[in-house]
Formats: sequence, structure tokens, C-alpha cells
Amino acid sequence: MTLSVDLFFSFRSPFSYLALPKTLKLVEDYDLAVNLRPVYPLAVRVPGFFKKASPNFIRYVVLDSTRVAQHEGIPFRFPRPDPIVQDKTNFDVAAEQPYIHRLTRLGAMAQLDGRALAFTNAIARVLWDGSVAGWNEGDHLARAAADAGFDLAAMDAAITADPDRYEQVIADNEKDHAASGHWGVPTFVFENEPFFGQDRIDLLVWCMQGKGLTRRAGQHR
Repeated sequence: MTLSVDLFFSFRSPFSYLALPKTLKLVEDYDLAVNLRPVYPLAVRVPGFFKKASPNFIRYVVLDSTRVAQHEGIPFRFPRPDPIVQDKTNFDVAAEQPYIHRLTRLGAMAQLDGRALAFTNAIARVLWDGSVAGWNEGDHLARAAADAGFDLAAMDAAITADPDRYEQVIADNEKDHAASGHWGVPTFVFENEPFFGQDRIDLLVWCMQGKGLTRRAGQHR
């Protein structure tokens, strides 16, 4: 029996990006469906979050994500530009957020299509792997989407025509994310139990094995 796990993901989260290689390997190795469900980052979900957080918060995230990427051999650099429009001196988050709204709605559309993991992996690499400066310019995203089997122009047009449909998907994702018992990303949820962070994937697998998770034919330890 194919097991299923939800993955709550933010396009601004370095650890969400760093979880993707292991997540793809899980789907390759195990009889498992991963339902990637995009949510807005804390900067949007929790107004004033960064003003209330310790000054060490951002510094530690930068340090830890960089060393995780080095340890795992994952190409990594913080996106240029930042998907969130935010003043880096006083941490004010702009009212208009064209980048993260577009990215998250695109992810929601791919979720409705049942292919959010493939789409998100293609797009996230453009933002995070350091190969592109100005990921929002030119045809970087369009080519990545095409490689994953998507027509980015058609997706953008559909979202522009009915943005509320995709905002509702995101709102439902955020509601279920909160109901799982965690607020951070990436959070995997299996049978209503949250596993927060890319470093909890092994524990997630252990728990799923207790519920009958099996390897795919031809996949061995």
C-alpha cells in the first residue's frame, strides 16, 4: 500500500530547499507519495515576526543552512533577489510582495495538478543553487518549469485570471500546517504527526516503516 505524507514548503526557506534532494530520494526508493503543499514564509504569515525574533535568528539560519548544504554536497546560495521584499536594516516587510506571491501561487497550481514536488524542485534550484543571479528575470523560471513539464506562461495567465482560487489553496495549506502542531518549514506530516526540518527525514522514515512503508521493487539498502 502506498503511504502518503504532506510536505509544507516555503520558497524562501533555505531548509525547505535543502530538504528536496532527500525528499526526491524517498520517493525514488520507497512506495511513498509526497504531497508538497506550499505556504507563505513567516515574513508574510506572521506580521512582525522578524522584529520580535532574536537578532541571532537570521545569523544562525545563514550559518546552519550553509554548512548543511556543504555537508550534503548541495549547491547553495541565498536567492538574488530575496523572494521577500524586506528592509534588511529594520526588517520591515513591504506590503507588496510580487515575488513570493507569484512563486507560492505557482506552487499551489502545481499542487492542484498533483505535481508540486517536481515543479517546486525545478523552480527552487533556480533560486537557491547559485547558478543564477536575477532568477526573476529573463527565461530562467520558464526553462526550469519546462524541464519539469510545465508551461510557465500558461500557469501565470491562469493565476492572473483567478488568483483567489490559488490563494484559497495556500490558505488551506496554512490551516492544515498549523493544525499539524508546527509552524516552521519544511514540515512533513504523516498521520497527523509533524516532523520539522530536513534533519528529521530519517526519523520520518523510521515512523513510516512502522506503518508498513516498503521499498520499491529493485531498490535496496
